[in-house]
Amino acid sequence: MKGNMGNMQGMMKQMQKMQKQVEETQEVINTTEFVGVASNDLVKVTMTGDKKVVDVQIAAEVVDPEDVEMLQDLVLMATNQALEKIEVETKEKLGKFAKSMPGF
Repeated sequence: MKGNMGNMQGMMKQMQKMQKQVEETQEVINTTEFVGVASNDLVKVTMTGDKKVVDVQIAAEVVDPEDVEMLQDLVLMATNQALEKIEVETKEKLGKFAKSMPGF
């Protein structure tokens, strides 16, 4: 019976260590900047890993009052690309923890 308690304590320590690593990794991702671009850098959207937009850059040559829809599409493309980069990075960095957890 005593051996089981030692195993349980060891497992709990391992889980606490892994949780700390997950939190540290998530913090790194949250503070990393991801840049999405559209049409040869005419529009750039910069977001942090916690999905906050921190910068939007629009090249002057793409601003056409007669074609606002194109500009909107470019902003959407750049934003979605930044979000996709965040998703990939998050899965890549945090996915390893899910694989090593028992029951997952």
